[in-house]
Amino acid sequence: MSKTVVMTAPVKGELADLTEFTCSLARTAASVTRSYFRKPIDVIQKMDKSPVTIADRECETRLREMITERYPGHGILGEEHGFEGKELSEIWVVDPIDGTKSFISGLPLYGTLLAYTRDKNAQIGAISMPELDEFWIGVRGEGCFFNGKPCRTSGCRSLEEAILMTTSVEYFSPENREKFQALSQKTRLRRYGGDCYIYAMVASGWADLAVETGLQSYDYMALVPVIEEAGGVITDWSGNRPNLNSDGSIVAAATKELHQQALEILDR
Repeated sequence: MSKTVVMTAPVKGELADLTEFTCSLARTAASVTRSYFRKPIDVIQKMDKSPVTIADRECETRLREMITERYPGHGILGEEHGFEGKELSEIWVVDPIDGTKSFISGLPLYGTLLAYTRDKNAQIGAISMPELDEFWIGVRGEGCFFNGKPCRTSGCRSLEEAILMTTSVEYFSPENREKFQALSQKTRLRRYGGDCYIYAMVASGWADLAVETGLQSYDYMALVPVIEEAGGVITDWSGNRPNLNSDGSIVAAATKELHQQALEILDR
């Protein structure tokens, strides 16, 4: 990361040490992924036909080593190396490169997602965008911070005024695509692409609504404290707060009023 980025948060409560450690994880992840970005690397197709690179795997390995050394009694769930200690109450959830397709395409809109969970509920979540020098972290009861300063959602309360984001309509099933289109038609503006970055835009008030389906727990757990602590609402399409066992449908909104209007269309 550049020296201008503040990968920290002014947290003094019980989660202070864990927050500081989360920031350390993000700094390490950034150093690994940036060393491979826009360099010639092999791309491997996984069983689900999604791409993976040495950058994904090396980054997650480094993060796992750090977590195990600092907190040997914690579990770890990562996209590339699976689930260790799923029976434990404290679990870290890691997505080393969220947006691998952007990464291998040379687009800077890839990020690292980190979450600390307790009893399957996210307590700390971080979105790190290494190539953009941007960093968000949400800490339960402490707030959400963008590059070290508090950030808030927009306060938008109506679909007609909302800016809606999703990564791609191709990820929706035909039924869910129809619901998304019905929602989209009621909003002021639509933008596509961005993976985890679209949720950071909601947290900072640049966008008002982010909607996706088919996500895994390592894709969404970090988003929960970021959105909630910024003043927004994030649930699945049935209105339930996401946890490790959620179905992967996500709607993040700037306000509870906007969230309710979106659910009335998505949860039909």
